[in-house]
Amino acid sequence: MVMRLSAESVVEGRLRSEQVDQWRKSGYLIVNGLIDADRLQKLAALADTVFPEAGDPKADAITDFGSDGALVFPSQYNIFNDVTLDAALLQAVADLLRVPMSDIRLSQSDMWPKYGRASSQSRGDNRDQRIHVDYPNHSMLHPPAWDSPEAVELMIYYSDARDCGGETRVVPKLSADDDLYRYPIVDSPGIGELLFVNDRVSAESYLAKVAPESARFRQKLYAREAIVDYRPFDILFYRHDTWHRGTPLKVGSRRLAQNVTFRLAGAEWVSTLHPGWAWSAYRPTQFFEKWLARASVDQRGALGFPLPGSAYWTKETVAAVTARYGGFGFDPGPYEAALNS
Repeated sequence: MVMRLSAESVVEGRLRSEQVDQWRKSGYLIVNGLIDADRLQKLAALADTVFPEAGDPKADAITDFGSDGALVFPSQYNIFNDVTLDAALLQAVADLLRVPMSDIRLSQSDMWPKYGRASSQSRGDNRDQRIHVDYPNHSMLHPPAWDSPEAVELMIYYSDARDCGGETRVVPKLSADDDLYRYPIVDSPGIGELLFVNDRVSAESYLAKVAPESARFRQKLYAREAIVDYRPFDILFYRHDTWHRGTPLKVGSRRLAQNVTFRLAGAEWVSTLHPGWAWSAYRPTQFFEKWLARASVDQRGALGFPLPGSAYWTKETVAAVTARYGGFGFDPGPYEAALNS
């Protein structure tokens, strides 16, 4: 019988040490109550106006991962940016990586709809995914040894699995020498010389022909899958080296979810998946500059904006940055104070 996983509550807005240990040892953690529910409800309401409902003809054209820029960081909608860099979320990521908050950087945030369809449409379809790990399209390298994670992936669910299905499945790591987490992790389409195939049936058929040993190994992964039985605002934390996959939604339904990734500041080989802020800072509305000016010091820091005390800050650079953002309400106080301490 397949194990079903449900969320644990977060007390006083911070992960417990046992929850941190579970993520670090088992490769996943599911929690509820980390981010303020009212804030998430506002974002869910916004998403309802951005993405077509199930059954809308416009939904037929949306068959892959991502929002195609509709709700991606940085967004013209402040609520999306604020959820992405929520203070409790930043602290949770820092706790999982066991580093100061100043040592984490945002590398992905995208809210997207997935729709229930009767069948897959191509080998690259994400309707019923093959079991996989995410590092190949996030990093130029390979994740380091298990005890030294360099990134945190997470999915915020805005829908209810009882209504739409589409539960994520994860393979828990059971021990330090678990043979299903043999190193290096290469037994998946899209790694090395194996071609990328996303659809589960197509992927396993392909591997049975070109890499039969990997195909047999992967059957053990499927046999150990656990189901993430999510509810609205549950958060699944996982890793670039966690075996997992997406499963089909109920036909005619829609699931809303947000994928977010943070990396260690020094892990420059982990790429930024969302478009970043360079082009956003060239828009007539100046939405990014306005948001950045009102963001917290920690939120800016997660983007690489130098923290108070950085060698970047001098009296001249504080004045120059204030000249750029001061009209939007930027407060140079924390950066000035660090110069005088």
